[in-house]
Amino acid sequence: MFGMGIGEILLIVIIAILFLGPDKLPSTMVDIAKFFRSVKGTVSSAKATLEEEMKFSEMKESALNYKKELTDASAELERMTNVTEIGSELTGIKNDFNLDTDSKPTPSAPKEPEVITFAPKAKQQPKLEFEDEKA
Repeated sequence: MFGMGIGEILLIVIIAILFLGPDKLPSTMVDIAKFFRSVKGTVSSAKATLEEEMKFSEMKESALNYKKELTDASAELERMTNVTEIGSELTGIKNDFNLDTDSKPTPSAPKEPEVITFAPKAKQQPKLEFEDEKA
């Protein structure tokens, strides 16, 4: 106990008996035991408080990390849903591809469909070349 050997403990007991006497020795031993018990309780309480504080600091650190992640996510969401910024990005993309609404060609009217008939066509008589030369 406390790095003391049996000889040292016996020496302390003999000195205690000489100074305290056999009448006060038992009550003094009880008081010393109570003192060591209270010191042990105080040390264990301090240790428990320290461990609890360490847990709180770890929980606080994790809560701050979670808060930072939420803040970053909300900023990203706000950036993605910012209508004016999206509009300016779309305008930039439109300008990159030259898709201005003013320079869009207007669609032409559709051609009239060709009517298909199954009636035979009238034969055209071929023009003779020599008749043109006489006239």
